[in-house]
Amino acid sequence: MKAAVLQGKKHIEVLEWNTNHPSAKEVIVEVKCCGICGTDQHIYHGQPGSAEVRPPIVLGHELAGVVMEVGSEVLTLQKGDRVSIDPNIYCGTCEYCRSNRMHLCNHLQAVGVTRDGGMGELCLVPESNCYKIPDDMTFEEAALVEPLGCVLHGMRKLQFSPLSKVLIIGGGFIGQLFLQLVKQQNVHSIIVSEPAENKREALYKLGADEVIQPKFAANLVADVVIECVGREESMELAIKSAAKGGQVLLFGVAAPETVISVSPYEIFLKELTIKGSFVNPFTHDEAIALISKKVIDVESLISHRFTLEELPKVISHFPALNVSKAIINHSRA
Repeated sequence: MKAAVLQGKKHIEVLEWNTNHPSAKEVIVEVKCCGICGTDQHIYHGQPGSAEVRPPIVLGHELAGVVMEVGSEVLTLQKGDRVSIDPNIYCGTCEYCRSNRMHLCNHLQAVGVTRDGGMGELCLVPESNCYKIPDDMTFEEAALVEPLGCVLHGMRKLQFSPLSKVLIIGGGFIGQLFLQLVKQQNVHSIIVSEPAENKREALYKLGADEVIQPKFAANLVADVVIECVGREESMELAIKSAAKGGQVLLFGVAAPETVISVSPYEIFLKELTIKGSFVNPFTHDEAIALISKKVIDVESLISHRFTLEELPKVISHFPALNVSKAIINHSRA
C-alpha cells in the first residue's frame, strides 16, 4: 500500500509500506478519509504527541473506512463494515485504567501516534477501536467523529445554566465544535474571540451571539471560558476574562515548553475553577449519534481537501495555508 511515512522531524515521504496481517482481535481497514490534526503538526515538528512517537511511522488518528480483513477471534465486525476509529488504546491494568480513568493510562497507545494510522491506504486496528457508522454518514463525517469526541469530553467538565455567559477563545475547527455544543445548552449568550475576519460569518451562522477581536475579550467577564488555541496569550486571557465563580477550560494543546503567568490571588479572589481536558474516553458513540442526527455539523467546517500524494508538501507549508480543517481523501475512496 501507499502511505505518507514520517521518517523523522519535518520529514514525510509517500512510500510503499507494508501492513501486517491482523492478529486474532484486529482488523484491516481500507482508509477512506483521514483528518489532519494539530497533534499531527506537533509530531511533524518534533514535539510529543499524546504518547511517545518513534519514526518511521504513519500518522493520522482521525480516520474512517471499510473493514477489509478480520482476525480469527473478531466477533463484532465483518468485511465490508463501514467504521470510524477511536485511536486510543488503553492497557486496562494500570491504576488509571482500573479506576475508570482510562484516558490517563500509563501505557497509552494510539493509532496514528504510536502505531501506523490513517495517512496510509490501509490501517491495522484493534476490533474494540472500531465503531460502525450509519449508511448515510459520509466518510468525511466519520473521520471527524474523533475530534468531536474530544470536545464532548471537555464539555462534560463544565456546567451550564440559562444564565451562563460563555466565551470561546478561538473560532477555528475546535472552537466551532464547542460553539455548536454550547448552543444546545440554551445559555444566556455565546461570544467568540477570533482574529480572522473571514470566519465571522460562519461563527454567527453556527450560533455565536457576538464575534470579537481578542483585544476586546480582556474586558469581558464570562461565567464559562473555553480556550481552544493553546497559546500563552490566549490561555492567560482565558483566566483574566473569567467572572467571579467562573469556570475555565484549557482545551487548546500548548507546546510542552509553554509557560503562562497567572495570579494565584486572582484565582483565589474570583474562586475560579480551572480544568484541562485530554483525549476522548468513550465518547465515540455519542459523537457518531450527534453527527448522524445532524445536531452537529462537521462536514461544512472542512476548509481544505488533499490527496495522499499532496501531503508532504501540504504539511510542510501547513501554517501558510490558512487551514481551518483539512481532510485527506484517499485515491481509492
